[in-house]
Formats: sequence, structure tokens, C-alpha cells
Amino acid sequence: MARSGAGVVAMTALCVLMLVPSVAGAASQDPSGDVPEYRMGEDSRPVHGTGSSTDGPVLDPGTYTDTLTAGDKKYYRVKLDAKSNAFVSTVLAPPPEVKVGLMDGIRVSLESPDGTECSSGDLVVFASNTARPIAGYGTRRIQANGPCQSAGEYLYTVERVGSANSDSQAWPIELKYMSEPGLKADAVAPEAPTKWSSQAPVPPKSAAKPVTGGTGFNDAAPVGDGAWKDEVRPGESRFYKVPVGWGQQLFVDAEMANAGTGQQPFVVDGVRMELYNTARGLADSVQTQYSGKPSALELGTAPVAFSNRFAAKPEAVSALRFSGWYYVQLTLDRQVAQSVPMTLSVSVEGDEQSGPEYDGDAVKAGFGISDADKEAVRGGDESLAMRTIGFTGIGIGTFLLLSLGMWTLVAHRRAATARTTPWRVPGSG
Repeated sequence: MARSGAGVVAMTALCVLMLVPSVAGAASQDPSGDVPEYRMGEDSRPVHGTGSSTDGPVLDPGTYTDTLTAGDKKYYRVKLDAKSNAFVSTVLAPPPEVKVGLMDGIRVSLESPDGTECSSGDLVVFASNTARPIAGYGTRRIQANGPCQSAGEYLYTVERVGSANSDSQAWPIELKYMSEPGLKADAVAPEAPTKWSSQAPVPPKSAAKPVTGGTGFNDAAPVGDGAWKDEVRPGESRFYKVPVGWGQQLFVDAEMANAGTGQQPFVVDGVRMELYNTARGLADSVQTQYSGKPSALELGTAPVAFSNRFAAKPEAVSALRFSGWYYVQLTLDRQVAQSVPMTLSVSVEGDEQSGPEYDGDAVKAGFGISDADKEAVRGGDESLAMRTIGFTGIGIGTFLLLSLGMWTLVAHRRAATARTTPWRVPGSG
């Protein structure tokens, strides 16, 4: 019986140890597998927009899911106060395998009941034949003599636009309503800088750390200063998020490796990199060709400033209106022949400055950088696999100690009645 007990302990320990790599590897995506679909927020709630503006469902601050078929225009209602800035976004997330047209996309708007636009309608299109998540938002800004300043119920509309030959099936959408606190009564909005350097910093010399980009905004991988290596499949988008504080600039450089052996097609817009702000508003987009040879693309931003939202500047500047997470989306065109390794170099430049005096908790509302955000990227993001191995290792150690103690107790009791029975390690003969 003692020998059997030892065998159970040894075999159980061996099985658990063999499971560790499998558990750790489950967190990463297989570069050779199917392209994963956009992952909706864990806290998202299903909602059904209507074709009538009078009975659209009410959206509270939070995240929602719905669908859009070709030509759909859906209405939702949001209740706004008279002091908060409102941002209502929509992510259009078609299945990765469907074909899309260059001008397929979504048009979103936020309007008062009498039809006054709170901001210019945001039209976002694929500008490509590769399906990927795209997002746009409607906004209401608190400002003197601006539209939509009173409290009340407003209409948010989402329209799927495109050609008649586009895929007509229902595509998932994710809506997110974020309410940014207004400023205190006596507070003055900090002025935005008028000059800044657009010179990209020298890329970091440190070794690139492994990272696995997410499928969208909800599971984007947190990255900070430094170099990060990943691999992207044809037709896939990978998302990363970077915390950027007031007064800071973000520079991102993506270097695509050669695609190895075999015939590679020349794809004009083979690689695309897009930058979204904290509220999922598109800030910038760059693209470059890919033909199987090394290729690179980069983007850099103006300093993040609250007053960027008021200035008559391009969206690449006015979208940089929040302190908080900024999202980098990297997409490899579906025409590329095989997966491509890549290195993402990230640099956040400038000292973080004090922000505006909010009349409320901006960080809790999703705007700003918390200590947890900083901790997520401080000193480099350790891989989920390593964390899993570490935690599993602790569990294994505890399990083995408990099992060994239990076996020892049983062995002692058996020895008291059968001291002539030899103990052997299974398989020792």
C-alpha cells in the first residue's frame, strides 16, 4: 500500500508538471491558426437599436453590443447633464474572413432631439479590402456658445455605409458611452502647447520583449517605453495600449521582418497602423507596402492637452485631448502570403504635467492614468505565460508538500503493522 501511495504522488506530480506548458501557452495566440474575432468587453450588455428615433433604447455610461446589417441605421438615446463632456463610440467588427469594400464603414452622430448636431458626423471607412475593427465616435463638448449644452435626452445614431455589393450579413458592433467630468466652476482649461518637436526619438537599444497583441480595445496588450516583439497573421489586427499623460507625446515605430521563403505578392497597403484615443476616437493612420522584404512605418503625436479639443486643428491633434490609454492597432493585409514577425518600438516623451481641475473623478470615469495603469507597464510587461507558470508553480509546490505529508503519515501507520514490507520507488525493480 505504501508503494501504491508513492506511485500516486509521483504520477500526479508528473501529470501536473506536464500541464504547466499547456496552461501557460493557452494565453497566447497561435500565429499559424485562424484569425480571432474581436473580443467584446466582459461587462458589455446586449442592446437593440431601433429604426425609429422615438423609441431607441437608453444607453447609460457603459459598454453595449448590437449588430448592423448592410444599410442599417439604428437609433439610441443618451441622457446628458449640462456639465459633462460625452463621448459615444461604435466599433464595427466584421468577421475577419469577410470581404469589405474600400468605402464600407460606419457613420455615427450625436444630435439633440431637434436635429442639431453636437459634433460633425464621424465617418470611418476601411479604405482597404481587408476586414478589421474600425471605430468612430460622436461627442458633446461643454463650451461657451456651443451646441447641445443643455441637459436632456439626445439621439445617437449608427449607420452602416458602403456599396450595394458589400457583404450583407449582420456584423457585430460595440457601443461605449463615456462621460468625462466637466471642470470646476473657477477652473481654467490649461492652454495647449503651440510648438513641439515632431522628431522621433532614437529607438531603444534594449532587447525586444515578447508580447501578444489583443483582438481589440478590451484585450489590448499594455506596453510602455521599449521594444516589443510579436507576430501578425494575414488579415489580422493586433491591439496594444500605452498610457500617455498630460503634456506627453507618443512615438510608435513598427518594423516588419522579411516573410521568409516563397513567392510573396506586392501589397500596396500591406501594413496599416492606426492610433485611437482613450474614448476610441481615431487620431491617426499610416500605411505602407509589403512585399516580403523588411518594411517599417511610424507615427508620432502632438503633446496631450485638454485644450486640443477646442483648437481648429487636424484630428491628429484635436483627438489628443485626454490623459489615459492610447490604442495602437496594427493590421496585416489579407493578401500577404504568410505571418510576419514584427518589432514595435514605443517611446513616451516629455515629463507628465498636471492636468485640468476636474469637477469629479476623471480616472474612475475612464479618463486618466491610475497607479494600476502605470504598474501594468512599469519595468516591462512580463508575459502571461510566465505569470501562469509562476502561479502554477506555487500551486504545484503546495500540492506536492501536502501529498508528501499525507503519504508519509500513511506509510508510518502501515509500518507499525508490517515493518518487514520493503518500500520501493515505482519502476526501481
